This record gives sequence, structure tokens and C-alpha cells, in this order.
Amino acid sequence: MAQLSPDQRNALYLPEAVRAGIHKPILAALYATHGQPRLMDSETGLGISPANRISVHQVNTFPEQVHYAASTIRSMTDSLTAKGWSSRDLWDISQGRYSDRFLQTVAAGYLPPSSDATAARLESCALETLLPAYIADIKADIKNDYSADSFTSNLADLDQSLLTFVERIAPNYGQLAFQQEALIETVRLWRKLETQAEAIQALNVSMNEGVVDEEALDRALIQFIQPLPDAYGGYPHQREAFLRLVQLWCQLDSREAASQAIRESKPPLSETNLAIVDPALIAFIQQIPELYRGQGGQRFALTEAFRLWSGLDSRSSALETLGVDPQFLTANADNPQALVDAATQIDKALLAFLRRLPSLYEETDDQRAGLIRLVQMWRQLDSQIAAIQSLLTDLKQMARANRNSQDAPQPPQPYLRPPRPDHWTPSNLQLDAAIIDNGSFTWAEATDGGIYMPPNQTTVDAIVRIAKLAQEACDRIGRPFQIIRWYHPSATYFPMEGKVRNRHNLGEAIDFYCNGLTGNQLYWALDPWWPGGLGRYTNFPKLIHINAADYRIRWRR
Repeated sequence: MAQLSPDQRNALYLPEAVRAGIHKPILAALYATHGQPRLMDSETGLGISPANRISVHQVNTFPEQVHYAASTIRSMTDSLTAKGWSSRDLWDISQGRYSDRFLQTVAAGYLPPSSDATAARLESCALETLLPAYIADIKADIKNDYSADSFTSNLADLDQSLLTFVERIAPNYGQLAFQQEALIETVRLWRKLETQAEAIQALNVSMNEGVVDEEALDRALIQFIQPLPDAYGGYPHQREAFLRLVQLWCQLDSREAASQAIRESKPPLSETNLAIVDPALIAFIQQIPELYRGQGGQRFALTEAFRLWSGLDSRSSALETLGVDPQFLTANADNPQALVDAATQIDKALLAFLRRLPSLYEETDDQRAGLIRLVQMWRQLDSQIAAIQSLLTDLKQMARANRNSQDAPQPPQPYLRPPRPDHWTPSNLQLDAAIIDNGSFTWAEATDGGIYMPPNQTTVDAIVRIAKLAQEACDRIGRPFQIIRWYHPSATYFPMEGKVRNRHNLGEAIDFYCNGLTGNQLYWALDPWWPGGLGRYTNFPKLIHINAADYRIRWRR
């Protein structure tokens, strides 16, 4: 069995560190330092041995070693705290890591008390090896994190930033599912519990026929979080609880991202993060065409939203943009049919605008304000705050709704594609449009979903040229081609044996497969007539290569 890669090992460290409320790099350091015991899955361990009720069979694979190493580090901190160690004895605030004194204790090894059924024995190791390995993994996490360009080494201000954030949680709790999870995780880590279910149980929340009372849970969570800033003692598990709260509340990728964001005062709370309601706004917009009845109040609300969205200064300007002259309405005030016709024109334009809106929405403040104003007017609410609260309620229902529930968001509707141009150019490509008339290959397939857009007309023409040939091949085979790679500007592709001239960077080569067929079958079917390059891969028996060379080329690599 092949050993795990560093990334795979790290992926095992992360959830176990979160579960135990410890600093993840200590696990990587134990692995790098100990290199034992030898395990059944061809890995080496983190220096964890059986102890008390933990048998050798429970620590004989790498995931088990990581699990019990995390629990054992937590047990060590509990034991040292009970012996009078302060938070500063355990954690170096300025460095943002475990203290040298604590690391020295880890290096000396640990045998948990017999009353601790969750921890195992940690064998001793050399501090001179453990400390550099620990610091190296901290630096690796910072380097790998997307926010690490401006990461500073001085973390002395982290705790105060965390406390400020936690103090603002209660008044900004929107009862959203991810916010609730963030608070439950805070309870779990603060009380050193294993699961979220245990955390909920610890809050003594009432149950209704075996289902948690959500309102009671929300109240209990707020009651729990409010006194925590005053109770904070700077112990590692408390800090990890707060960092986990920031990470989940702000929906960040990592602990390091949470640490950086909190110290830069970037993590948004609901009073500044109106983007949180965007999914509910779009779901609301998608419902309006079905709910619209042409009533005056509905038309007025949609027109006002259009005006705000378009940055127009008056309702008259909005009507004119929608295709109706306001003077015509004034002149025909006594002509019912003319007013009906005008209303029909306005309705048609407004509904067309609404159907395009999800694809046009760029999340600007002005656009969002216009849509929130629409919600307020449509639902006849007193204020913008009331409209935002109603959207937060929608969002909460959407998160918990069964997919068949009326509270579930509707599936996205395809946007109206602009007319097909007479000739494709780099500036008018439509990703979901067929490259050739009535063809099956799209520009999205040719460009990896728009990642690699053709830079000039020569590349566009090359893609069109091979699309015509590939369409004939597809029609002859009678099965859809599953595109693996088409246009790719880099000079390399597959790690194949031998080399062939790269035509992917010209846009005139395609690698693909067909479900149910091998590359050999495709090759034999295409070989008699395909005019350009045709190749097979020995190491990739499902794949086949075609290109639009102006002469026949055949190869097998």
C-alpha cells in the first residue's frame, strides 16, 4: 500500500485538531519527529502507544494515531492546567503557538491518568527535533493560506480582536444555519466535547418528539456566548473555540484565514455584510414572474427597483427606458385601451428585466439596495431593516427546507442568450453556445469553461475548424464526446511516454473519451477517414487524441 501524501496527512490532522481543540501543527510535528511505530497501513505513527483502555489494535493505523494523538495533547493540557499551569505557560501569545515550556513537556512524553479513556501514551522525543518541525508546519500553513501575503508574525493583538468579535455576536445573530453551527462548535470546543450533539445536549435544550427545538436552541446559544468574553482566560482550547467561531461565522477556508481576518478587522457581521442575503434576494426575484398579476402596486414596485438598479433619477426616466413615453400616458389619461397597452408594454419589459437579473447581478451596493427596496415594497414592509429581516428569515428556511418544500429555492433558470453572431471573434464568444450551427460542441468545452479564452482571431478560427471536423466524427460514432482538453495555452499536457507536437496551444487539438468505448475502438473507427492527427495513449486506454493537422498523422504513445 502506497504511503499518504503530505496533503493527505494534513487533511487528517485538520479535523482531529478541530475536534480536540488543539493547534494542528503539533500533530504534523509529532509525525515528523517520531516516525514510529510502524503501522498496518504502511505508514509510520506519531509516537502513540497503547495505554489504559486503549489497545494496540486501536492505534495501528495512521488515522487512529492522529485521532489519539490529538486527544492525548488535549489530555496533557487538561492535566497541566489542573496542576496550576497558566494560559501563558501553555501558549506563547506573541508567537501564536504553544510555548517552549509546553513543547518541552510534550517531548518528554506523557502517560494519561487511568481515568482518561480517550488518551493514549505519547512516547518521548527530542525537543531539538520537535520544535523546528512544529514551527515549520506553522509557516507552511501560513504560506499555503490565500491570505498569508500580509500575515504578520506578531499575534499579541489576536486575543483582543477575538474578544471584540465575540462581544458583537449576540446582537447580530440572524439564526442562520451556518451561524448556529458556528455557535454550537464554540460550545463544543469551550467545554471540550467530542461532537455537536454532545454540545447541544450540554445546553439542556428541549426536544419535541426527538427533534431539537430550534428557537430554544438559539436562545441557549446566545445565553452561552454572551458571558464568554469575561470568562476568557487565554487557554489554547478557548482560543481555538473563538477562532473556529470566526472561521465558521465568516465562512472562511482555514484557521489561518480566520486569524488574519480577525486581526485586520475584516470579518463581517450582519450589520455590514448585506451580501449574506443575496441567495434569498435571487430566490425572491425568480419567484416574481409567477406571482406577478399586473396590479398597480406590483408594477410600481418593479419600476422603482428598475429605476434604482439602472441609476435613473426619476420614474419618468425609468418608464422611458422601458419603452413607454410618460407624455403619452398623460395625453391618453382618458383612453383606457391606450393605458392598458402601455401597461402591457411596461410589464413585458419589467418581466424580461427580472428574468435577466440573476445573470446580470454583480453584487454592487446600488444593485443590492434596489433589490432590497423591491422586497420592501412588494411585501409592504415599513423599512429596509424589516425587508432585510424578512430575507434573513427566507434564508433560514431555505437552508433547512427539503428540496421538495415550497421554502426551497427554485432551480436557477437559464438566462436569455444574446443572438448568435455571424462570425465568432475573441470579443463575442458565448460559452454555452454551439461553436458551429446545430453542433454539439460549445465554447465552454473548448476553453475549459472559460478558463483559457482564445487571445486572437487565429486561435478562434482554429477552434472553429476542428469543431467542424469533430462534429462529423461525433456524428459517425453516434455517441457524445466527453471533452478532457481542447484549447490550452501551456506547452505541456499529459505525462505521456514520448512527445508529439502540441496543438492544444493552437486550439486545434482535442482529447476526449466516449462512454462505453475504448480509445482503440474510437481509433479504428476514425482512422480510415480522419484527415489530420489521430493518436492513442497506452497509459490512458479510454482516451483518444484528434487534431486538425493538414496531413495524416497516426501515433500511439
